[in-house]
Amino acid sequence: MKIVFHGANALTFRDGFETLLDRPHDIAEVPDDPISPAARAAYEAADVIIGIRFSSALPRTDGLKLYQVPGAGYDGVDVAALPAGANLCNCFGHESAIAEYVMTALLARHVPLADADRRLRTGDWKYWAGGPGGLRTELGATSLGVLGFGHIGKALAARAKAFGMRVTVANRSAVSAAELVDRTYPLSELETFMGSADAIVNTLPLTETTRGLIGAATLDAMRPDAVIVNVGRGPVIDEAALYAALRDRRIGGAIIDTWYVYPTAETPNPLPGQFPFHELDNVVMTPHMSGWTLGTVRRRQQSMADNINRVASGLAPNNRVA
Repeated sequence: MKIVFHGANALTFRDGFETLLDRPHDIAEVPDDPISPAARAAYEAADVIIGIRFSSALPRTDGLKLYQVPGAGYDGVDVAALPAGANLCNCFGHESAIAEYVMTALLARHVPLADADRRLRTGDWKYWAGGPGGLRTELGATSLGVLGFGHIGKALAARAKAFGMRVTVANRSAVSAAELVDRTYPLSELETFMGSADAIVNTLPLTETTRGLIGAATLDAMRPDAVIVNVGRGPVIDEAALYAALRDRRIGGAIIDTWYVYPTAETPNPLPGQFPFHELDNVVMTPHMSGWTLGTVRRRQQSMADNINRVASGLAPNNRVA
């Protein structure tokens, strides 16, 4: 088969990919804008495309059998533009990394390692055991609310329970993992859920039904000292409402990894929002890095190779979303 890695994101999974395939295939690397004759020809001839963006503006791919997204989110793919008979599949493998990111970010609010180190280098023993001024809080004494109970949500709940946290979940479908979850809420009770925990973590993908799901009313339902963490998709939380809640200190803070503005070829280093989140001291900002580890790349490479092997053998691929 003819396999195309389309764009810079897909190419991060290219190294060593042949070693995971059961048989030899023709592999081409195509830039984000396949405007050269060679790139266009390779794209049009593809049986498999690995990429994150597909639309009718790109070259026609009438023989396409598999469009493989090298991640979970496929909101950059126009499903209606896919040729008849093409499978759209995603892959995961990022849940362990994202769960570690969330737990690290939450632990940092309770265990002031960096501040203790900085102080002791100047002879300041503020956190010395026995001194009342250095008492700190414990993560295990707090609660975690997980919005969306898929791969990431389950990994988060397991780690939170290991720390002794109380876990609540809001999910579209029923949740049966009683050993991980203390209480569940349907999405129709989202505001009640938002007030159920000290930290609320959004893990939802961006769809027509999740865009702006968390707005002003749901943010106002949070505990006033609670923190919201976004590792799903940025626009699931309404940007203006989130900024206002943080600016006015109606909630305790935010840890934001998924954003509203991303780099482009024309603007490679933008600030990540339409509002000045960078001016707020109750926000931790990271550049969509929570799931980006060597382990994630290896696991996704294997998932994508498994799908190509299955399609080449006449089998249905895994994780088909359309």
